[in-house]
Amino acid sequence: MSDIHAINEAINKRAGRKLLPSIAVSLSLIALIWFALSYHREIFAGVVALAVLLGIREIVRAFSARGIYLSRNALVLASLALSYATWNGGVAGLAVATAIAIPVLLIQLLTKGPEGFVASATATTFALLYLPFLGGFLTLLARTSTGFERVMTFVVLVSCNDTFGYIVGVLFGKHPLAPKISPKKSWEGLIGSLIFTVIGGLLAFKYIMGMQWWIGVVVGLMIVFTATCGDLIESAMKRDLELKDMGSLLPGHGGMLDRLDSVLISAPALWLALELVKAWL
Repeated sequence: MSDIHAINEAINKRAGRKLLPSIAVSLSLIALIWFALSYHREIFAGVVALAVLLGIREIVRAFSARGIYLSRNALVLASLALSYATWNGGVAGLAVATAIAIPVLLIQLLTKGPEGFVASATATTFALLYLPFLGGFLTLLARTSTGFERVMTFVVLVSCNDTFGYIVGVLFGKHPLAPKISPKKSWEGLIGSLIFTVIGGLLAFKYIMGMQWWIGVVVGLMIVFTATCGDLIESAMKRDLELKDMGSLLPGHGGMLDRLDSVLISAPALWLALELVKAWL
């Protein structure tokens, strides 16, 4: 038993996070997504909206620690409006709601006066686009008649990228991928992500989506790129803000943003890929 504990501690130290709580949280999130999609897809839209709101809470707190003001209440209302518009109006609803929300949020910032306006306006716009806008593509994936298949395929792709990149990186990682941004991310882990996400994409597109296997291979390669970039973007943000994690809500992961980093960048990519497939094939 002590040997198992020692091995677990060694893995935790090398990975920079606790392995078992991380696995438990990941499985719980997958089960929640499965239930929401199986029971009512509207519930999944609500889960996405809740995740975005929790992310807003973390990003407001992070920027505030560096003296940059963001109105949490205004961003929460804008996020709810974008979520509602996306579910009811599709991509057009998301686009129009975002176009309306940005100037409204900037006008709201005028009440704070000119001091720090540029920093606050930039951070507010970034927060709106990074969370409710990009998160809206998760809702877009779910709102169609094949929403269950689309979202579960997305879960397979992102899970393969994150899980096997993590495992291979912990076991074999020696060459840092981007040492100034994320020292623990390695080229070996990226190779693991590539191999297993391509396999996962092949299987998911063939057996879940009912599409040709080679489409899954191409999309799998794309998701590895977007998910890795999403992870690096959030890591760069944390380093600039001098934070280890964006929060502590999810054991083994950190905050909600630490869980959403690869998802937010990958969701629009998968949505676009499926739209292109529908139009051309």
